[in-house]
This record gives sequence, C-alpha cells and structure tokens, in this order.
Amino acid sequence: MKSNRQTTLGSCVTITGIGVHSGLPATLSIGPADADTGYLFVRTGLEGGDREVRASAEAVIATEFATVLGDSSGPLVSTAEHVLASLRGMGVDNAIIEVDGPEVPIMDGSAAPFVEAIEQAGIIQLREPRRFIEIIKPVRVVIGESVGELVPYAHGFRAEIEIDFAHPQIGHQAYALELSAKAFQRDICRARTFGCMNDVAKLWSAGYARGASLENAIVYDETCVLNSEGLRYRDEFVRHKVLDAVGDLALAGLPLLGLYRSVRGGHKLNNAVLRALMADRSAWRIVEASPAARRGHAEVPAALAAAFAPDLS
Repeated sequence: MKSNRQTTLGSCVTITGIGVHSGLPATLSIGPADADTGYLFVRTGLEGGDREVRASAEAVIATEFATVLGDSSGPLVSTAEHVLASLRGMGVDNAIIEVDGPEVPIMDGSAAPFVEAIEQAGIIQLREPRRFIEIIKPVRVVIGESVGELVPYAHGFRAEIEIDFAHPQIGHQAYALELSAKAFQRDICRARTFGCMNDVAKLWSAGYARGASLENAIVYDETCVLNSEGLRYRDEFVRHKVLDAVGDLALAGLPLLGLYRSVRGGHKLNNAVLRALMADRSAWRIVEASPAARRGHAEVPAALAAAFAPDLS
C-alpha cells in the first residue's frame, strides 16, 4: 500500500556498536515521533542531562570525515549520515533517535543494519499529509575542484554522483539513483564507507578512525582491497557516496523534489549546497501531497506523490 501521508516508526528499535572515529561503544534507539517532528536526535547519558538537536542543515558543525550535529554548546552526535540516509531512503518522515555516546555506531560501515532495524520497527502512516521541498531554481556551489548543485526535477528525487580518486582501486566512478525505498534498499544501503591503509596513521594522529577495521569499512592499499570478501558492488565506492548524499540532504528537514549533482564531493559539499538552498528562498517552495494543501503550500501532483510515497505493505 502506498501512502501520501506522513510516516513514522511503528515501535522503538535498538542497536549497539562502536563509533568508527571515536572507537567508543554506543547504543542507538530509533522510535516513533509525531507528525512534523522530522528527525530529532537526543543525546543521553550526559552529566547535565539529555540534550536534543533537530536534524537540519544549520545543526551541522563539522564535516571533516563525517557529519557532526551540535548546538551552541558544542557537538552532540557524530556520523549521523547513515541513520539519516536509512530513514529518508526508506520513506520515514518522523523519528526520535536516541544515542548514549558521542557517535552513531558504524555497524558494518553501511546503512543496511539501520534499514533492517527500520523494517523490524515497521513503518506506519500518520494523519497529516506529506510535505516536500520542491527545487524551483538551480543552486550551485563550487569548492576547489568539487562541484555540487540542486536543480528542478519533475520526477521525485534523483542523485547523480561522480567521484575521481587518483588510486587504481577507485579511479573515476559515477552513479545515478532515482530514490525510492526499493531502490535504496536494493542498490545503495549495503555500500560501505572506505579508506586507504596509508592514511590510517594520519587519521589516528588527528583523532579519527580509532574504531575503524576491516569489519566496518572497505580498506585498500596501493594494489588491492584488503577485505577478504572483496566488494559488495563493483562500484561500491561511489554508491557509498550516494548513500552519504541521501543522508546529508535529509537535513533539509523534508523530502526533496529535485536533482542533486555532485562531482568530487563529500559531506562538506553536501552541506554547503543545502545551506545555499535554504538561504535562497526563491529557489524552493513547500508542496503538499493533499488536495487540501495548507495555505501557502502548493499541491504535489498525484502521480508524483504516489511514486515518492513509501510502501507500507
């Protein structure tokens, strides 16, 4: 059954693991939330009590090797992109995400464990209609050799991602995703984060990758991939960049209707493009999947809304 109403989880589900950068253990719970909540992170276990941060482009305070969310008091949770990608990719509009450590657990380096958790919890519909951010004017950001843009697109959300690494294990790769729960689960969610063995010492000295291993990342050297099982997809590297883009753009607060292009990008570029979009109020509008769209909101065409809706069967 397709639904054009907002969705949330049917129950709370919990997973445990370690942070890929901190190396610290963490328990993460994803649970139901009311309509129009979006994604709300709650950092528990702090001496001064729990702290909350709503997932938004403005809440991003660092993008060096992961997307870090925080507030005026400092960082709250790091490596938020994989769980955000899973929620957006599976068509979940509202969720409360509690984590008792500084970082979302990396699990196997992909979004697959979060997708499995979402399936276990179940997705239910709420009474309120879904709302979207429709791109109505191109927004483009250039950072050095990295280029990212959001442009109007009449068929939902599409990501066209290119990467180009001067390494024989990666090189130039490109991938295009027409986002749907089925496509995300089949083609994207199992793609793992990756890193070069030669960079490990540098990352450790900078305080990163302390929890990284062959169990939660693709690791390669000058000649080969070191993981015994090899790659999950022939082009797993670029597919993971697509996964990251879906998660980083989930910080728009509503599903995007548009085309995202990224060349040699990453978390920094993704966030910069999203901030540029939010800053240009003439570049987007809120639309609603309802014949009785609220004042100031245009109506999403029925065919588009149905194609973009999660499958609740």
